[in-house]
Amino acid sequence: MIIRQLIYLDALARERHFRRAADACHVSQPTLSTAIAQLEEELGVLIVERGRRFQGLTKEGEVVLAHARRILAEADLLKESIAELKNGVSGRIRLGAIPTALPMIAHITAPFSKRYPAVQLTVLSMTSGEIQAGIDNFDLDVGLTYLDNEPLQSVVSKPIYQEGYVLLTREDGPLGGREAITWAEAAGLKLCLLTADMQNRRIIDGIFRSVGEAPRPAIETNSIFNLCSHAGIQGVSSIVSLQLLEFFGIPIGTKALPLVEPEAQRTIGLIVADRQPFAPLARKLLTMTEPVAEAVLPRQPVGR
Repeated sequence: MIIRQLIYLDALARERHFRRAADACHVSQPTLSTAIAQLEEELGVLIVERGRRFQGLTKEGEVVLAHARRILAEADLLKESIAELKNGVSGRIRLGAIPTALPMIAHITAPFSKRYPAVQLTVLSMTSGEIQAGIDNFDLDVGLTYLDNEPLQSVVSKPIYQEGYVLLTREDGPLGGREAITWAEAAGLKLCLLTADMQNRRIIDGIFRSVGEAPRPAIETNSIFNLCSHAGIQGVSSIVSLQLLEFFGIPIGTKALPLVEPEAQRTIGLIVADRQPFAPLARKLLTMTEPVAEAVLPRQPVGR
């Protein structure tokens, strides 16, 4: 068994197509197919379902893939550790962040880049489920996600900030004179919310359930920016994170009302895989990142 065979298998599992996998590995398709066949022969099991096209991995193949990815991650970790000893801190970190945390990401990446300018940072917007899968499958080094709402598996975490929630609505609308609104009242409004595949939406639905309500959103989106823009439409209000408004400001023509009864918050933080030893760069990012101060509502809309 050689590392190259495991690289080919990993590529095939990702691409689900022999030619595309071969192209990704910069080899010919026969070279990739032969290497996987040799791996099957050495292990004495079928790894790939045989057919005219790629049909998936066998049950044994899924086990082999899981071990292959762990071995490849360990090989990368070995290279990083040696490179750090020889050349100082360098390399690449892949960080997945939930969309509602993107306005806060610079609090993490900017200090790290300043201290380690030779390190390349890749930041991806992902759902919390995708982040967990990325950590599990070695596709991500670090995640920025919710820590206290849906269980996380096999990770080490560090709290960074508390996410708060406000109602964004037109200032010339019926709620323009209010200073706050309850969750029960908000349930009866025409709302724009994130889509159900995003944990932020599941959190908000859970808060509504806690007060005996079940809102029926008029508009759903997977974009935090669309949440803000739709709040400018007459008759539509959005529930957004306080951190989003603290970073971008309150859009012209809208007003942000604190959501109360309850005053709900959820913890967002960094996660890395609970594997020893930690990847050097992931360990450094986790260690040096400090908690962010509690967000406050901006006093004036943007441009006012």
